[in-house]
Amino acid sequence: MKAALCKSLDGAKSLVVETVQEPSAGPGQVLVRVAAVGLNFADTLITRGKYQFKPELPFSPGAEIAGVVESVGAGVVDITLGDAVMAYVNWGGAAEKIVLDAEKLIPIPGDVPLTIAAGLSVTYGTAMHGLADRGRLKPGETVVVTGAAGGAGQAAVEIAKLMGARVIAVVSSDEKGAVAKAAGADDVILFPGSDLKAEVRALTNGDGADVVYDCIGGEASEPLVRALNWQGRFLVVGFAAGEIPKIPLNLLLLRGAEMVGVFWGEAVRRDPAAHRRNMLQVVNWVREGSLKPRTHGIYPLERIREALEVLERREATGKVVLTIGS
Repeated sequence: MKAALCKSLDGAKSLVVETVQEPSAGPGQVLVRVAAVGLNFADTLITRGKYQFKPELPFSPGAEIAGVVESVGAGVVDITLGDAVMAYVNWGGAAEKIVLDAEKLIPIPGDVPLTIAAGLSVTYGTAMHGLADRGRLKPGETVVVTGAAGGAGQAAVEIAKLMGARVIAVVSSDEKGAVAKAAGADDVILFPGSDLKAEVRALTNGDGADVVYDCIGGEASEPLVRALNWQGRFLVVGFAAGEIPKIPLNLLLLRGAEMVGVFWGEAVRRDPAAHRRNMLQVVNWVREGSLKPRTHGIYPLERIREALEVLERREATGKVVLTIGS
């Protein structure tokens, strides 16, 4: 079978597509023929050795897949040959076939395209875990989303709206503001170039944000902590700005507020049942048409370098997807 292999930690240019040995399903496992792979900015980091997970070389990138069950191992129940499934795999997805533990698989309804399903796990899974599980978001509350035009940010905007929240998007340009608005944001703040605390308080009649979903860190974080409502929740999602901020803890005390880590990948490992519930909700929203994920581009496996370079340059305004096979 074919697989994209990272053979050195030099980013996209280190990837080659080669023929490798086909895996086989053991007890409790399933062999999936991969049809599509969702790529993320994390794939650019893992191929440079800068991600929290550092697989042994050579390895295939690709943390989320969708495909069709080709064989099942002993002891597997409720999964049959030909089932359409999706899964979060951490890495290894950019290959024609992959073996996974059966509990990791999420069923895909027949009317949801595999190219869409392949891009749901990471961004929408993180948004569901962050906003619902960690942020305890309630209908009518106000959420501020930083990096709201990126993949993680757009997903958070969409999920927050489906949960009945008002969304304030923080973006760096008018063009990105339009992207956030298209995703459902009610208001947009440009940053750098504005006083985040003052802007959020002005948009909330002085109350502040109930939840902050912070994808970027850096200089945006502290003013948004200062912009929290009483008993607000600040969700630490990522540090796309490159700087890990140091927050004075007295700010949390004065607001009765919480700062909460959102480590979605570890949460999936520790509580796969909760992840499954969240993803079944996301897939159902897609099936009924209330959630319409955006795709930036679809590339064949052989063009994985080009696809990753789009992410590395931060040009994507929707999901970057690989297709594998016919």
